[in-house]
Parts: sequence; structure tokens; C-alpha cells
Amino acid sequence: MSIEWVNQAIDDLRAWGRAREVEVDADEVRLLCDYASDYLNVNELGDFSPETFDELLLSIYPRKVIAPPESAPETVAAARTLVDYLSDAGAVPEPTAVLMRGRLDDIAPRLAEALADPANFGMAKSLFSSIGPESLEQAIAIPSGEVPDLGEAPCDCPGCTPLPAVRLAAREDLLAALESVPMLAEDPLPDTGDPLEGWAARVADLVERDEGHYDLFDMLYRLQVRVPLTVIGDYLDEIAEDGEADLAGTLDRLSWCGMIQVTDDSAELTPLAVWGLREHYLSLGLDAPEAPDLAEADALGLIEGLLEGVPAELAEQDISRWLSGRAPGEAAAELLAAASGAPAVARGIAITIVDRLGAEAEPHVRDFLDDQELRPHVIHWLAARRLPAPQLTQEELLWVSVDMLALAMPAAEEDPEIFAENMAASGPPAHMIEEMWRVDHPDVVDVLELLGRSIPDGTVAKAARKAAFKARSRAIR
Repeated sequence: MSIEWVNQAIDDLRAWGRAREVEVDADEVRLLCDYASDYLNVNELGDFSPETFDELLLSIYPRKVIAPPESAPETVAAARTLVDYLSDAGAVPEPTAVLMRGRLDDIAPRLAEALADPANFGMAKSLFSSIGPESLEQAIAIPSGEVPDLGEAPCDCPGCTPLPAVRLAAREDLLAALESVPMLAEDPLPDTGDPLEGWAARVADLVERDEGHYDLFDMLYRLQVRVPLTVIGDYLDEIAEDGEADLAGTLDRLSWCGMIQVTDDSAELTPLAVWGLREHYLSLGLDAPEAPDLAEADALGLIEGLLEGVPAELAEQDISRWLSGRAPGEAAAELLAAASGAPAVARGIAITIVDRLGAEAEPHVRDFLDDQELRPHVIHWLAARRLPAPQLTQEELLWVSVDMLALAMPAAEEDPEIFAENMAASGPPAHMIEEMWRVDHPDVVDVLELLGRSIPDGTVAKAARKAAFKARSRAIR
């Protein structure tokens, strides 16, 4: 996915909505744009067509998103808002927008049926929202749509929370960026022969002069994502001596210094600021690791790197660049080979990336039908693209159900309430859970115990606990 155009589109959409006093469900529109980008070759707003919405809302969305049927009107309303914006922004001509609205009129009553249809509870949807871009967000990364809790500023002494690995821009890009820093136009760096060395000294001076801003820089360095301006304002108010900070003035000054880049409603450190802060941390004797460029890794290195924890946007960029360097078939073969015999979560990440590939990867994906662990995933991949595929046997269906739940376990432990909601919306039925104990899967006991703790329906939860007991007994024998 080209996350840059989606981010820009959402920023512009929000501004459009504010200007027209139109309520915009930005999160839902972002989801539609993300899936259109990932699966329908929509690389800019002008690529949307009436046909895009048919495939997007009646095929991809029901398979990928866990949502109750009654939420369909909200999704269609978000799509209508997107069409209005496409028309007003000139991304599509008005006759095309009229056709899109007509398609949405036809889709509206059918989407609820598609969301309720168990046939759509396919592989990706059954990952229970744990395998996908969101699952690549580890540690302090912020899930989409949520506001970070900045809390208290982290202590900057060497014995406290370790600094995360950060991705650094290329040296030539950093040097080019120095040319556009307003502060340096008025107060140039000293001629030391190495402009970046001079920039590091300037950053050290900036952060040491203002402890409050140093805390803000440190927090943004640790988060590695854009943070809403309202949250930054609240944070600055907390550390301001008089209780109220000048948010606009502060952001203007920090942008002028080349430390912060601001959009309509969020801000993040500039690549120059990240580089300079890391140099400052190193000068203090702190361990400030540099994150490897996963796009240059092999498939196993990509998967392992994502498992170690990469903020969602960096993960998306890495995955996109990794895929762009390989033919679809080659990428599928590398990823599936790396997934063979891997733990469930690693396998899930590999399968999720392969799920982005189109039908042109079919021969290389089909080659893995003989792999017992990958076979159910391959069958789903083929069937989802309407390619010839064998039917899943009952044993394979049970195995892949356990496997998908195993993929979801890290996210379930992290947020049990969300997992419980997902189980209530589209979890496996009781009769399937009752048979899962028979599955020869290394995680079957843990999966069934998780279901027993998490499923809101007491009868189904009891079935899961009984199945877990049987699975443990089977393992003992």
C-alpha cells in the first residue's frame, strides 16, 4: 500500500469536511482507501471507479473486516462521503460520481447480507483483527484511530526505559533537508566540513536549552508516529509552568527550527530531528539503536524484523518496498518458504503479506499445497481470487481454525476485551470448538483455554474449556 497518498487524502478529506461542516468518518474512509490500495490497484483518488466500490464493499470488506451487519449503513455513509469528496475535489468527473452513488444505492442493502454471510468469514477475516498492519504495531506504537496516552514524560537517565530502534533517512536526504530548514537560513551552521555534525551540535543545544521541549522530543522519538495536535497541546499544558502552553506558537517555532513537521491535525519529528536526537543520545552514552531497513532483508529477515516490533507506518513502507523489489511469484515463494514450519504468528505475518499479491502469483502459491501447515491458507488464497482450488476437508478446516486463533493470541493477551468482542461477532461456532481438541496443532490447548476465558457466551465458553481439558489429556497420553 502506498500509505503516503492515503494519509494525504485523509488529511485533505478532513479539511474538506471542516470547511463544509460535513461530518467525516475519517477512520472508516481510511480503511476503504487502504483496502482499495492494497487489493484493487488504487494508487490515487482518481483511480476510484464505480466498479471499485462493488469489489471493495461486497467482496473485500466483508472478508477483511469484523463488523456486525447493522454497521453496514455507517460504512456505506462513509463511502458516500468519499464520493462527494472525490467529486468536489475534481478527482473524478461528476458523471462518474453519479454512477458511484448509484452503485452505492445498490450496494447498501446487500452489504449487511455480506457481513452476515458465514461464507465471507474467510482466512483474513478470521484472523480476528490480529494479523494485518495493526498486528505489526508492537510496544508503544499506536493502533489506528486511537489517541496515545502520553502520561508522564519518560526519564532520560541511562537506567530507564530503553530507547527504541529508529529508522534513519539516507545521508543524502538529510543533507538535502538541511537546505530547507528556515532557522538555518537565518543562522547557518558553522563550516566544520560536515554539515550533519554541525546539525547534531545544534540539536543538542536546542534540547538542552528547554527541558520541556526535550521531554516532548523524547516522547515523539519513542512513539515514532504522528501524534494529534490536541494531545500535544494537553501534554505541553501539563509541563507548562503557568498551566497553559501556546501550542500554535510552540509548533511554529519548532517547525522553524526543523524539528517538527505538522499536518492539519497531527505532528511528528522530522527525519533531521530523529537523526540529531539519536546523535545526542549516543553522546550521552545511551543505547540508541538504528532499525535495519527491512526492505533489504530476505523473507525470513522481513518477518523477524516485523515480529520485533515496527510502527505501523514504517512496517507498511518496508513491506511495500520489499514487495516492489520482487516479482509477485518470487515474493510469494520466498515468504511461504520462510513460513513453512514457523510459529503461528510468524506464519500469520507471511500469509498476510502474501494475501496482498494478485493472481499472477498463483503458480508459486499453488506449489505449497503439499505443505500440511500452509495448505489451508493456500486453498483460501486461491479461492479468494476465484482460482481453481481443492475443498478444505473437515480436518483441515479445524486445523486452520486453531491456527488462525493461535495467530490472534498475542493481540488477545494485549487487549482481551477487543478479542472478546471479535469472538462474539464472528468467532467459531460451538460445534467447531467442541471438535478442536482433536487437532494436531502445537497451540491447540492454549487456543482453547483462551476461548474458554474470552467468549462472552457462557455455553460456548464452557465447550471451549471442556475441549481444552480433552486436548491436554490427549497430549498426556
